[in-house]
Amino acid sequence: MGERLLAIDTATIACSVALFEDGALIGSQYAEIGRGHAEKLIPAIAQLPDRGKADKILVNCGPGSFTGVRIGISAAKALALAWGADVQGYGCLALVAAQALDQIDAPRPVCVAMLAGHGEYFLQNFSETGDPLGPFATLAPELAAGQVKADIIAGSAAEELANAIDANMHISILPNAAHISLVAAEMKKMPAKPVYGRKPDAQPAKIA
Repeated sequence: MGERLLAIDTATIACSVALFEDGALIGSQYAEIGRGHAEKLIPAIAQLPDRGKADKILVNCGPGSFTGVRIGISAAKALALAWGADVQGYGCLALVAAQALDQIDAPRPVCVAMLAGHGEYFLQNFSETGDPLGPFATLAPELAAGQVKADIIAGSAAEELANAIDANMHISILPNAAHISLVAAEMKKMPAKPVYGRKPDAQPAKIA
């Protein structure tokens, strides 16, 4: 058996896992579930070959759902401890950009726009090679429209934003762990820590 990599992605309404051996995909699960990642994730991993056991684990660190990001990272760390595996993270928007670039005929810059809650978007521009052109931002739609630097918009908010600015093309997609190999190696070395992108909805009560 060669070196195995398990990818975990629970940062959005989708829940996906994928197992690779020596870089080749040998099993994957993907479902758009909305909520309930905690209940779905471990059974999904258990359906992979050898119950998903791997030498290395990659997990989506966000930005995305607070609950989803936490669930994915917690599971990745627990499995890494149990298996003696290495665990690292990757960015949600980088994977979406890579998936979008894989779907178009010729390399072109792409802007990723993901629904962030409260009517906002997570937005980040990427070059035709999938490299980020700057950090991501959490923006209201009217501000996001002025930050797009590509003719192609991808992500869960792609259609909304493309209609607002009359973009040439939009690709409505969610991150899928089965496509993690599309992301450059140097972009898959993040610490396995949450990247939320905005403050949580629930705030601790202030004591008078």
